Formats: sequence, C-alpha cells, structure tokens
Amino acid sequence: MSILIVRGPHSSGHSLTADLLYNLQQQALQAGRILEMRACGALGNFIALVGEAKSEATEFVLLDPGDLAPEMRAHPEAGLSAAIDDLRAPYIDVHDDFGDGIECCAGLHKPPVATVIINGNIESGYRIGLRLALRRLAIRSTSQSA
Repeated sequence: MSILIVRGPHSSGHSLTADLLYNLQQQALQAGRILEMRACGALGNFIALVGEAKSEATEFVLLDPGDLAPEMRAHPEAGLSAAIDDLRAPYIDVHDDFGDGIECCAGLHKPPVATVIINGNIESGYRIGLRLALRRLAIRSTSQSA
C-alpha cells in the first residue's frame, strides 16, 4: 500500500530537501502508507515511471513534471496521456508554477483528483498533495469497510 511521487527535473531554486522527503514519508507512515519517490530527468523517463505506477500496490500517485511541462505540451504524441489513462490509482498534479499547470496534461481521459499549484513553493505543493491523497484514501477505506 503506497503513494508514489513521480518527479521531473526542477531548476536549482526548486530542489526537494531530504528533510521534506523524510517528513512526507513520516506523515504517510502515520497513516499506514509508504511514500516512495522516483525522480527523472527526461520526458521518456517520466512517462516510463508513470507507466510503472500502475502496480496494484500503488494506491495514489502525485505527478510533478517540473521543467518537463513545456516539453509535454509540445510532444503529446510521446505517450504521457496513455500512461496516465492506464493508471489504476487516482493521481494529483503538483506544480510550482501556474504556467506549468492546467494545460500540461490537457486532453486526458482520466483527469486528476486535484491540481495543486503553489507558485514558487513546491514543498508546500507536496505537503498539500499528500494530505489530499491521504484524506481520499482514508475516506475510501472507511466506505469500503462500511
């Protein structure tokens, strides 16, 4: 039972600290989940990681394309839409710039549960995205056990 973050490259001003990752992992553990992060540097790798996230053990995915968003818009034929549509788990888009959100994955058949955009603060975006994912999973678990 896990939550997966698929993270594209970010300019140096938007790096992810080890402390933040540790705090996110602890928050997930307290909710009975494991948080994993997979980082990549190219669009093809990002698409491959999204495709790998369709495992039954993955309950939720946070997608952060980072600096790949313009390339995703320029190359819709690359297969990202198909990889996202094949996900079994719900997902949340996380962005640190308004220009990278909204249109990044337009035309998907499977829309995100939410899009979190905190201009210039990806750390807050991850915190909010994880809280939303954990809340959604808790609601789903409660309704399935009722």
